[in-house]
Amino acid sequence: MKQFFKFVLATVVGIVIVCVIMLFVVIGIIAAAASDGDVKVEDNSVLNVSFKTNIPERTPNNPLAGLDFLGFSDDKQLGLNDILSSIKKAKTDDHIKGIFITDSYLMAGQATAQEIRDALIDFKKSKKFIIAYSEVYTQGFYYMASVADKVYINPKGIFEFAGMSSQVTFFKGALDKLGIEAQIIKVGTYKSAVEPFFLDKMSDANRQQVTAYLGSLYNQFLGGVSASRKINKDSLYVIADQLKVRYPADALKYKLVDGLKYKDEVLNELKKLTNTDLDKNLKGVDLPAYAKSSGADDDDKDVDSSNQIAMIYASGEINGGEGDDNSIGSDRISAALRKARLSDKVKAVVLRVNSPGGSSLASDVIWREVSLTKKVKPIIVSMGDYAASGGYYISCAADSIFAQPNTVTGSIGIFAILPNMQKLLNDKLGITFDGVKTGKYADLGDVSRPLTADERAILQDQINNGYDDFTKAVADGRKKSQAYINTIGQGRVWTGEQALKIGLVDRLGNINDAIASAAKKAKIKNYKLVAYPEQKGFFKSMSDDVQTRVKTNLLQKELGANYAYYNQLKTLQGMIRVPQARLPFVAEHW
Repeated sequence: MKQFFKFVLATVVGIVIVCVIMLFVVIGIIAAAASDGDVKVEDNSVLNVSFKTNIPERTPNNPLAGLDFLGFSDDKQLGLNDILSSIKKAKTDDHIKGIFITDSYLMAGQATAQEIRDALIDFKKSKKFIIAYSEVYTQGFYYMASVADKVYINPKGIFEFAGMSSQVTFFKGALDKLGIEAQIIKVGTYKSAVEPFFLDKMSDANRQQVTAYLGSLYNQFLGGVSASRKINKDSLYVIADQLKVRYPADALKYKLVDGLKYKDEVLNELKKLTNTDLDKNLKGVDLPAYAKSSGADDDDKDVDSSNQIAMIYASGEINGGEGDDNSIGSDRISAALRKARLSDKVKAVVLRVNSPGGSSLASDVIWREVSLTKKVKPIIVSMGDYAASGGYYISCAADSIFAQPNTVTGSIGIFAILPNMQKLLNDKLGITFDGVKTGKYADLGDVSRPLTADERAILQDQINNGYDDFTKAVADGRKKSQAYINTIGQGRVWTGEQALKIGLVDRLGNINDAIASAAKKAKIKNYKLVAYPEQKGFFKSMSDDVQTRVKTNLLQKELGANYAYYNQLKTLQGMIRVPQARLPFVAEHW
């Protein structure tokens, strides 16, 4: 027994020592990561702009980003907020002589790409250079890079320029084989988010709306490239339609790029532009390091902190509860709106919405807080890649709505899905059910049987009522008749460009335009931007997210491209029995 207690004591002491050592290691790593903020930008430097991770609205609070610790690595992820502020700062930074846009995947929506593109166009007003080079140009990356003074591609590289496509995955055949019927209750001719579960191809209405909004997105894409490259838009359409660019030499022939060069040749050109000897290394700073470099907050030094504009970030699917930086929790966003509304220092609010929608109830909870805020101070909405369905619901009560031309918005409609699994359970698995109930509708929503006609009528009435609330909220917010909103509603998806014409948004513009509008409406010129809601502390975020992130990483590696289908099915699970105001499952290839 004495030996046993010795063994237990030694084990406990060993565990404590290991934990202490691990704690010091983690603290050391965090300290090392934090020291990146001491980066000093040398004279004649080039700002290296490269995007190889998805771009969230805000930079995650993760000091371990980019470090490989115990075999678990996490790429440096920079939020759109820091990307835009860094490009703006570089415009007036005497140490920065130009921008080098290099190999990127640009895993971002079109409105996000537009924000970055706008910032680069503004940077060019400084008369500093922008050079772009890549071995592979996807259409999304090229759209952003085409603003450069010179666009180069590797002589053996890949250049995509073939137009845009949209594809929907349909699950009806699989559900039929399993013996599962998706019972659909919806309002909206164009509300196509439910179509994958009861159709095997696009409805005529959905095909019509997708053709229209994809055409609008493509028109915006071609217009941007046309303006930057000074090529007729119709010519660009023909080049893409006939797939005339199949090799890098073709891209040069049609003036989509300025030269075929290897990277060493481009680096030598950059050295000449920065007066650097060819036998010396080019001075440069990567975008993440530059975002953390000293002096990054120079713009805040002379601002009046008693005049604040609250920047409230609402990004991701909308659900009840807390949510996080990648999902909209109605409790968290409502609390942020209340805090901004009740603060004497906050003179105006900018609500940044990047959401395909979600729970109609959670959307209504947030809408209420937006409506209350509007009564006491200006609130302006800035739309990102998506502000559709529930995302539009939470936006419609604002004083003014800004969207990019290629923002996807609208989708004013409500639906619910209730599975009938009777055939699967009875016929395929041999499982039957029996029981008692105290009321006719006590088991309403039981997935082991189909809905009765009465039950379907009850649910349809609830969905109709939800749609009536939605269209009334939009009509009140946009100062239109509810009848008119119904004609442009019905679940139809619009681009920002289209939404401006029909009155769903007020202006086409970027985040800075929305902030300027908020300041003007609040009658303030000297102000400080304050971000809401407060991001979780690193350790709290790590403890909450690490299990999910590890699981997600493993699934993505195992399933590859098929992960998108798994994610759709997982989303469906959360939609069951909960009325949804959600964008259709549509993936645009660009």
